[in-house]
Formats: sequence, C-alpha cells, structure tokens
Amino acid sequence: KERNRPSWVGTASPHSPHQNLPGCKKKLRVCVATCNRADYSKLAPIMFGIKSHPDDFELEVVVLGSHLIDDYGNTFRMIEQDDFDIGSKLHTIVRGEDEAAMVESVGLALVKLPDVLQRLHPDILVVHGDRFDALALATAAALMNIRILHVEGGEVSGTIDDSIRHAISKLAHYHACCTRMAEQHLIAMCEDHARILLAGCPSYDKLLLTHQRGDYLDIIKSWLGDNVQEGNYIVALQHPVTTDIQHSIKIYGLMLDALLSFDKKTLILFPNIDAGSKEMVRVMRRKGIEQHPNFRAVKHIPFEQFIQLVCHAGCMIGNSSCGVREAGAFGTPVINLGTRQTGRETGENVLHVRDADSHNKIFHALELQFGKRYPCSKIYGDGNAVPRILKFLQSIDLDEPLQKTFCFPPVKDSISQDIDHILETQSALAIDLGGTNLRVAIICMKGSVVKKYVQPNPRTFEDRMSLILRMCRDAMKDAVCLNCRILGVGVSTGGRVNPQAGVVLHSTNLIQEWSSVDLRTPISDALHLPVWVDNDGNCAALAERKFGHGKGVENFVTVITGTGIGGGIIHHNELVHGSTFCAAELGHIVVSLEGPECSCGGHGCIEAYSSGMALQREAKKLHDEDLLKVEGVDMKLSEPITAAHLISAARMGNSKADAILNKAATALGAGIINILHIVNPTLVILSGVLASFYQAPVQRIISERALFSTKGTKVVTSDLEEPALLGAASMVLDYTTRRIY
Repeated sequence: KERNRPSWVGTASPHSPHQNLPGCKKKLRVCVATCNRADYSKLAPIMFGIKSHPDDFELEVVVLGSHLIDDYGNTFRMIEQDDFDIGSKLHTIVRGEDEAAMVESVGLALVKLPDVLQRLHPDILVVHGDRFDALALATAAALMNIRILHVEGGEVSGTIDDSIRHAISKLAHYHACCTRMAEQHLIAMCEDHARILLAGCPSYDKLLLTHQRGDYLDIIKSWLGDNVQEGNYIVALQHPVTTDIQHSIKIYGLMLDALLSFDKKTLILFPNIDAGSKEMVRVMRRKGIEQHPNFRAVKHIPFEQFIQLVCHAGCMIGNSSCGVREAGAFGTPVINLGTRQTGRETGENVLHVRDADSHNKIFHALELQFGKRYPCSKIYGDGNAVPRILKFLQSIDLDEPLQKTFCFPPVKDSISQDIDHILETQSALAIDLGGTNLRVAIICMKGSVVKKYVQPNPRTFEDRMSLILRMCRDAMKDAVCLNCRILGVGVSTGGRVNPQAGVVLHSTNLIQEWSSVDLRTPISDALHLPVWVDNDGNCAALAERKFGHGKGVENFVTVITGTGIGGGIIHHNELVHGSTFCAAELGHIVVSLEGPECSCGGHGCIEAYSSGMALQREAKKLHDEDLLKVEGVDMKLSEPITAAHLISAARMGNSKADAILNKAATALGAGIINILHIVNPTLVILSGVLASFYQAPVQRIISERALFSTKGTKVVTSDLEEPALLGAASMVLDYTTRRIY
C-alpha cells in the first residue's frame, strides 16, 4: 500500500533493480550519523524520507564531529531546526587541525561510539562519504555486527579521502552510489552487485526542486549586499589536502591573489577542519580578506541558501565537491583548484587548474569561466535518489548473513577538461633525415606543422648530430613562444632501424656514416625528452594511420614512390616491423628474375623498375639515343634529365617513353598484388612524388591480375604533404597522450 510522503520525495524508479526484492515485514530501525554540514546536506533528504514513513522505519539520529564546534557554526542547530530529534551528541573532535589531531579524533570517536550504538541497537547505520569521522562510525558498526549503508561510495577524488572512502566501502554491507562509474568502481572493489544501488545523489532531490526559489535575490543580497546582482559574484570554497598540506596552502594563497586581482564581489567560506585548515585561515587573514570590501568571509551558510548562491553565481572556485557535483545541476561555471577532486566525474562546466606557480593561471581561468552558463548536468542524479534508497532499505533481509561475496570487473577511466590543455598545445618535435636535407618541425596534435626548419644534411656523423641537436634546441625555444608543450621527439630516417633501441642498423647509400648509430641516447640526454626512431617508410604508414586515409582502417599498406620505393604495413592497427626490423622493404620485392640490377645488389626488384632513380636512368638512355624528343615539340632539355621528362614525353605521345612507364607501372602493380596476396589489406595508399601518376594504372592492374578476393582493394593517393615528419610526430603523440601528466 502506498503511504503518504512529502511531494519532493517522489516515487521509486520503475527500472530500479531492487524494487521486486521481498520487503521487510518488521519496522526497520535506521540510525543516520552525520559529522558535518556537508554530509548533512546529503543525508537530510534521506532522513526526511525515512521520517515520512513511520510505519516502515524508526529513525535515530547521531551527531558528532564539527557539527558541535562553535568555530564551525554549531551546525547541529540546523538539524534541530529541521525538527529531527537528536538521540546522541558526541564531541569527538580533538582541536589542533593537524594530522595528529585527526588521528586522535578518530580514536576518541571509537571510544565513545560503542556505548551509543549498543544503546540504540539499530538494524542499519547510514554513513556518508569520506570523512575520518565516518571511518570511525563504520569501523565501530562493523565490529559490532551492525549493518552499514554507505552513501556516495565508489567515487574517486585523488587524495587521502579516496583511501578513507574505499575503506568505508569495504566495511559497509550495502551501497547507495551516485554515478554509473562509481557503481563500476564498487564492483571492481569486489562488492556484491546485488547490494549496490545506483541511486543518484540525495541532495539533487532537493536542489532540483528548490533552486528556483523566488526569493533568491533576497538571499544574495543578505549575504553579499544590496548592490550585488545575479551572476556578478563569485563563491569560493577551498579545503586543505591532507596528503600535501603545503601545496594546499600555496594554491589557496594564489587563489586569493587571483580573486583580489579579478575584482569581483566574492563570498568565501572558511575551510573545513582537516589538517592544514589553521594555516589556510592565517593566509586569508594576512591578506586582509575579512576586511576587504569585495569579500564576505563566513563559516557556515544553510544548505538551502547556499544552493541559491551557487546557482546564481557568476562562477564558483575552489576544491569543494560541491563545485564538481551540485554546481553542475545549475550549469554554474566552476574552477576546480589542485588535486582534491582529481578523478571525480565532472560536467563540461568544470575547468581544472591542477597546479600553478603564480596567480596568473588562476586569473586566466576566471576570465574564461566567469559569467558563462553551461547546460545543466545530471551526472550525479535525476532527483529520484531518496525513493530509490527507501525502497532499497525496505528490501534488506535482516535474516541473510552479513558476509560478502566478491568479483573483479573492469573499470573505466575519467576524462575531464584541464586548463593546461587550453593554455598550451600538445606537440611533438619531428625530425626527418633525408639524403639531401635535414628537417625539423613542431607538429601539434591535429597534424598541423606549427614551424619547420630545413638545413642541408651534413656528410659526416659528427656534423650531422651537432646540427640535429642545434636545430632541436632552436625549435624548443620557439615552442615556448608558440605556446606548444613538446611531449617528445620522433625521428624518421632512411635505412633499417631498430625502433626498440632507437638505433639505425644499416643506412641507405644516400646517407653516409649512418650505420650502427644510436640516435635515441644523445638526443634524449641533450633535450631531456623521450625519443622514438623508425624507418621513413614505416613513418609514412604511421602518418596515414593518424592523420590520413588510414585513420580508422585496421589493415592497410602505404607504398612510397619517390627516389626509391619503400613503405609500411599496418596489420590489426599495429605497424609490422618483422623479426630483424626488415619488414615492409616493399621496393625489394622481386617481380622478374631477369630484371635490371637494383641498388640492393639484386635483380628485378620493384625499385629497379618503378622508382624515380630507375625512371631517370631510362630517361637518360632515351636522351642519349636522341629518342626522348617528340616531333614538333621543344622539350627544352638543357637542364638535368629526370623522371619528369620521361612522363612529359609519354604524355605528348612518345611511344618509347610510354612503353617504359607502362613496364614501370606493371612492375609496381605486380609487386603490390604480391603484398595483397600476403597480408590482404583493405586499402593501399600511394605516397611520394610519383603517386598520382601510378594510382590509376596500379588500380587497373590489380583489377586485371589479382585474385578475385583482392580485386576490389582500393588504391588511393596520399593527401599528406609531410608524411615522414607527420609519422615521426605520430610516434610521440600516440604514445604520450595515452597517459595523464
């Protein structure tokens, strides 16, 4: 039978996995323990819901922690104002605001709690969050065989709070979590899925209904003065991080400096009672914040009024969980400072400033965020958490054993916006060692060449290494001015390369003194950056995979048609190197046993027929025999003969030139067919200066000569202007951006 309840409590979700479990026949004795103003804002909606069901539940309230401290507003009074009978008040805080005082407070709570819990004898204890007081509550209840419901477990924030929160989750028997990711974290922590309720945040039940109160302007003016308008003030709330107190104090001071410079009316709340809070208050007082006309410093604000102030603020700044949670429901822009909320799920309204050496970065974040409005986020709830939790409590079978069962599922990572990613462009330093030129470029994540440097490639090893380091240092200096963060160095070079060791094993004839050369060590030692090295053909394939036609293609081959013939093979999204790093030497696929001599010493290789050098050789033969001319056309052959002259002659009707080019295209097509029959790619990408000439004939030869299952393989020409540099950059960008720095 449905019983009367307050309108804001709502009804249970029809999709709740627990609604069909058998309910308890007897009245459930529920003890809710609250430690501070923050957790009461989450527990109060549950308490109201329990109180509205007197036939199902019997409510007991225990108050401890900073609720009972005058310096923090004696916030137990707001519990009494909400018409709750407080069964026990436990003074558990040992003053000192340092690490030792926190430990002593936990010990004092553990001394006092057993008598209270023995007297109240609840069926279930409801605890919230990640405070050290809550850890004492959970420890005492678990040791006294009292069932525990933990609210807001499974979340990640990146500080000592994580350890406390997860410890409480391990002690708890039931869990009411707020997000799908938190639910997955609890499952990964071995908690029984049947005892986990994805409820949403209980505070959302109230704030989604009440934040549009008509008297919000009166509330704003009562706290900030009559001249302050909606959206033209800042709410600041920063707490210490107990694992790095000195950093907390530094960030707090920089935040205050930025707020002073930003010159907007600011409502600033005192930090909580954690270790380091005393020092933070001293910083605030040294800067004269309490006397400054732009600031109103307060110790406590009733939650209903605080909701209005956050909802209508131009910005919220600090490291309170309210910024990454409740503020998202209103679309209020938030600047999250430091590491206290690292790992929390956030909406797009949150901008992170992880660290800062001056107040300028925080000031810039204020400029970016102040006055914006974002779409309302419901990551943490939809306003129906309380009815779900009540139904979950009713489903608890007090006769079932307390012992848990365990499992180990996967966990997703959290992604969030970071101020450093806005202020700096993540980039790579790319080096291309060619036979003629040495090129260095700054390349950003999108594949744009920010700046390029070109010098003739020296002939000796010493001169070449000296020039590489000098060009890289110049690029590093320019990167700072260009606002580019260099993540690493990628090197593309001719020859056979061991990419695992960063060593050139054997060089091509075009680059002298370039065998058995360790490139990684001297560059990494000089620049203090990670270095990747690979063959230029492999780099061209990597460039296509990240920036070109190969993006999203699982299996493809890149063939470079330039001075020589080379390339790279991508198989199952990975570059194929081979057992001795000799894979994808595509230019040396033999297509004729009686063919012309190749630069490798063999005969009949693709490169001997189809490369730029081979075409130049054939063009010179025709020219020497005076067969390169076309009747009625002046070929202007005073300049050196190249493959381009052969192609021009063929297009103008020279049958000898046309026959040579047909043989070259046929040889290349036959070689690519061999590749299709071995690795069976879905795409062939032609790169290099001859790619546009070869594309159509190679596609035709495949359709005529390949096996039926590979005839449909598409051949395309690359759109990338700098495949070697882009491929070198992709080695850096693909690896380094898998991690969070």
